[in-house]
Amino acid sequence: MLNGLYVMDPNRFDDVYGPDARTALEQHLAIDSPLLTADRLTPDVLGGIEVLVTGWGAPKLDAEFLAAAPKLSLVLYGAGSIRSMVTPEMWARGVRVTTAATANAEPVAEFALSQILYALKHGWRYVLAARAAAATAPRGPELGAYGATVGLVSLGATGRATARLLAHHKLDVQAHDPYADPAEAERLGVRLVGLEELFATSDVVSLHAPLTPETSGLVGAALLESMKHDATLINSARGQLVDEAALVDVLSRRTDLFAVLDVTHPEPPVAGSPLFTMPNIVVTPHVAGSLGHERRRHGEAMAEELARYLAGEPLRYEITESGLARRA
Repeated sequence: MLNGLYVMDPNRFDDVYGPDARTALEQHLAIDSPLLTADRLTPDVLGGIEVLVTGWGAPKLDAEFLAAAPKLSLVLYGAGSIRSMVTPEMWARGVRVTTAATANAEPVAEFALSQILYALKHGWRYVLAARAAAATAPRGPELGAYGATVGLVSLGATGRATARLLAHHKLDVQAHDPYADPAEAERLGVRLVGLEELFATSDVVSLHAPLTPETSGLVGAALLESMKHDATLINSARGQLVDEAALVDVLSRRTDLFAVLDVTHPEPPVAGSPLFTMPNIVVTPHVAGSLGHERRRHGEAMAEELARYLAGEPLRYEITESGLARRA
């Protein structure tokens, strides 16, 4: 048995590490301490720990933490992005870290699918128009889902999961991702294109890219202006991918365009933001990712990773320092 420790936000612990995940983990881990929060960690608690089981509210693995946890070799992170947790000192020490980001891709893909199909029916447009007029909105020339062109920005875990769901519908799916494997894209039934072509030819553009220095502000005025008549932009990735001022400016003039924003920057938007009042933008409060017991997938994925680790098998969701640069 390895020595383990649960450290995370207690309000999300049971959602992530439900009974099944805890049973699977504790077959291999001796966990003597109750669940702790990052601010309650002390050297006497950390001294013998070999496996850290965490998620939202994880401690930062800086030099001070690592000095107090000299035996730490594996971190199971039952959430998405690990950027706020990892440090150069952790990589230098050789601590391995695996994340449930891929498990989180499934509900995001489900959200994206729902919004893509709804957009092709002009669903939100009719809802907002009827609300504003207090009357049934007049019908327009909707495209519908059959044969429509959907563009995915990034074929990371979420983009691939979205592509797999879209494959069940009669759609033309294209994607832009400079790191994508052409053979994998072909298996997914996705055509790889340049970013400018994707925006200019898609009926719906769905963003799934990580936030990196290269992608910050990626979607600006030029791309938005190039979008097809009646096209929709969906962002369930990171708010900073979109130049918000440009979005407001272009959509105030191009009233045929529509945007569904599940993420914004800042988040939530500032009070009085035009995002809340424009007739062709709808904002949802970051609900695309795992909610409630959907997070049980995370804990179960981490229990499976622990079993692989102990069996000497490759970890399916391990993050390396070099690979982090291309992730959210």
